[in-house]
Amino acid sequence: MSDKIENISVITKANVYFDGKCISHTVQYPDGTKKSVGVILPATLTFNTGVPEIMQTVAGSCRYRIKGEDWKTCRSGESFNVPGNSSFDIEVTNEPYHYICHFN
Repeated sequence: MSDKIENISVITKANVYFDGKCISHTVQYPDGTKKSVGVILPATLTFNTGVPEIMQTVAGSCRYRIKGEDWKTCRSGESFNVPGNSSFDIEVTNEPYHYICHFN
């Protein structure tokens, strides 16, 4: 995993969810592909998906549960897939969870 994302545009207004427990910025590639880069503070949150997503863990760790499945753990350097038109719970404890969300 690279420490830097090259050749992108960044939407400067932050996406703030759950009273500031999750904050991200949208990045857009020249081909129109969008991702979000963000941080989740310690909390248990539920996100709904419209399109399939890949949650890539940059730093920290989390437990997650995709709708209808059991809880699993994701650590730095790992990722998990979430189907479109679904939801997932994410639990972050102790330290902030840094992520990149890839929208498919």
